[in-house]
Amino acid sequence: MNKVGTLEVNNLNKRFGSLGQDVKVLDDVNLTVKPGEFISIVGQSGCGKTTFLRLVVGLESDYEGDILLDGKKLNGPDLKRGVVFQDHRLLPWLTIEKNVGMGLKNSSDREARKSVLEHIELVGLKGYEKHYPHQLSGGMSQRAAIARALVNRPKILMLDEPLGALDALTRMYMHQELERIWKKEGITMIMVTHDVDEAIFLSDRVVIMSSRPGTIRKIIPVPLARPRDRAGTDFLRIKEEVLKEFHLHTETPFSYAI
Repeated sequence: MNKVGTLEVNNLNKRFGSLGQDVKVLDDVNLTVKPGEFISIVGQSGCGKTTFLRLVVGLESDYEGDILLDGKKLNGPDLKRGVVFQDHRLLPWLTIEKNVGMGLKNSSDREARKSVLEHIELVGLKGYEKHYPHQLSGGMSQRAAIARALVNRPKILMLDEPLGALDALTRMYMHQELERIWKKEGITMIMVTHDVDEAIFLSDRVVIMSSRPGTIRKIIPVPLARPRDRAGTDFLRIKEEVLKEFHLHTETPFSYAI
């Protein structure tokens, strides 16, 4: 199990130049994520959720403030941070085994294959090693993408709406799978999502972002036993608390898909 992965974000500010104007996207964002914690970030479109994730992953470096992993400032992407996007981004001409193993560095062929097969089994795809992406369902493809992100054993796994393109039933199944993988790996996970039920089902804390510019409005803990009952009184109480934040701070009705 991975026992490290403390993320500290201090006074994070991000601006974009747009049509000759300087637009502030993130405003004084502060967040600490503990090792092994599962955090979900929710907010309306345009609030800076994905920009925040891209900064933590290291895909963008033009910002003010500090982003620290285990006390060290992050500079660009590295193997300590894995990422899974909404689109699985598997290469169609490679088998699942080769897709999962393509990011491995500094490993012998035997070590690499052993790690690849272990992670394919971890995500429930044993027996599909020689299949190609077009031969898998959407949920299976996302599991392969998760295996690829985990194979280098990162300290943090970032998830950018990884289940957003799936149908409702597959998505609920993937919630269980993602929770199982998180428990087994003991890894720190940070997920961006539009789905409040998803955030509450998976997370230790739900981070609510406001928009224009994006900042953290409130952090709501989810002290529920696992596995969680979506119809349970405590689950629904926390869901109401999250949704209330949006109704209080938006002029238009706000809802999330289940």
